[in-house]
Amino acid sequence: MEFRPRNYSAEKQAHALPRVRAGDHPLSAPSSLPHLQVEVVDHWDTEFLDPLRRSDNNAEAAREDLVDIETSSGAGLSSEASIQNPSKEWASFKRSLMQRFPVSKTVSTSSMSDVMVKGRKTYEKSSTSMHLEELDDPEKFAEEGGKVITGREYVSRLHELKAELTRAWHADDRVTSLKISIKVARLLMDTSVLQCYPTLFALATDILDMLGDMVWERIKLKAEFDEDETKFCFLPENFSASDVCSDAKETCNNWFCKIGAVRELLPRIYLELALLPCWRFLVDQPLDSLRRLVMMTRGLADPLASAYCRLYMSHCMRNLPSHDTGCLLTCANDFKIVLMRVMSAEETSHGNLSDNKRLLVSLMEPTIEFIMKCIFKNMSERQVGDVLVELGLGDNQMELFGRFPYVSIVLHHLLKQLPSEVVSSRAVEILRLIELSNDDSFDQVLFIRRWSSHNFGTRKALHY
Repeated sequence: MEFRPRNYSAEKQAHALPRVRAGDHPLSAPSSLPHLQVEVVDHWDTEFLDPLRRSDNNAEAAREDLVDIETSSGAGLSSEASIQNPSKEWASFKRSLMQRFPVSKTVSTSSMSDVMVKGRKTYEKSSTSMHLEELDDPEKFAEEGGKVITGREYVSRLHELKAELTRAWHADDRVTSLKISIKVARLLMDTSVLQCYPTLFALATDILDMLGDMVWERIKLKAEFDEDETKFCFLPENFSASDVCSDAKETCNNWFCKIGAVRELLPRIYLELALLPCWRFLVDQPLDSLRRLVMMTRGLADPLASAYCRLYMSHCMRNLPSHDTGCLLTCANDFKIVLMRVMSAEETSHGNLSDNKRLLVSLMEPTIEFIMKCIFKNMSERQVGDVLVELGLGDNQMELFGRFPYVSIVLHHLLKQLPSEVVSSRAVEILRLIELSNDDSFDQVLFIRRWSSHNFGTRKALHY
């Protein structure tokens, strides 16, 4: 056997690519020539939450508006940017809420209204999953069936509703805009899929906020023209109802009348909250309407829906020129009653509520924390004492932190917002109150450990 003779040098030259000597070494300093910029086009929806990238394209702005919801402490919001720009702080809060409670991979269509599954592709559940669900709860399985949609389609449908509302508004179709808004508000009535509710709340309230801004601008534009719509004049920032023309008042009143015709309580509250600043066109004291809405939230039976409704209320009241801490205090006291009912709930009276009790409390926790921050923001030490009395922690300034138990998770976030001087001066009373407030909403061991590690006076009290 003879091997074929080969000329390796000729083969190397024949297969080699053409080479050109470079002017600079590739590892040397860059030349003064302008670099070519490549524009990257992102075909995904920029509002879709991806844990591996930020939802906005401006990285510098993203770093500025990021607010640490979990670790911030002290009296009020410590971030100066957040205090000056509540809308930026609210957007950051919603983003952190969606990251903390992401949407599951699949969502059962039976728990969604027709609005969510309209035009969506549904999928059959696996036979193993269906069999396990049937064994676990036959009645629930018969009601639900086996159709599900993906979490991504769930989020995408909410973005579609927002786009539909925008198109209808720009087409001057106010009736369709209102109908879409009512559909979105009704979605917040469904709490059957607990894990999805924070994402639903964040995206639905984004749509409602957009509606409120559009209605405000429309009425304001009408108010800045005279009766003949020929003369234009700017409304002052602190205008009164007497400065608004009758045409603008009629339009504003028409919107509130249509919202008042919504039969369901929860959507009606959400829609009126979205338009809450528009009360300034009709009355000089819009806080009266806010107090009425606070009382209306007591008619919401579902604890999770009522908690997030109060959260949206605390956000909307910051859009008013004057703030009423009393409404926030009422919401905080109502939280105690709602959580006491959740803690004492039995499976026989509330279905599977007892099984999901820990998850339910964890979902409600961000709403408690946000409201507590709003209460204690920019508050003096003297005002803190009055607020603690209003929250039921004593009969007067001298008898703060009384002898009655307090809901642990509410107490935790209340103490988290107190000035260090108040905590240090009343460390023993705080420890006694923590000892009394021993329920399932917050681990008492973690409670004492947290405050003993952050306060010298508390450590001294523990030592003795």
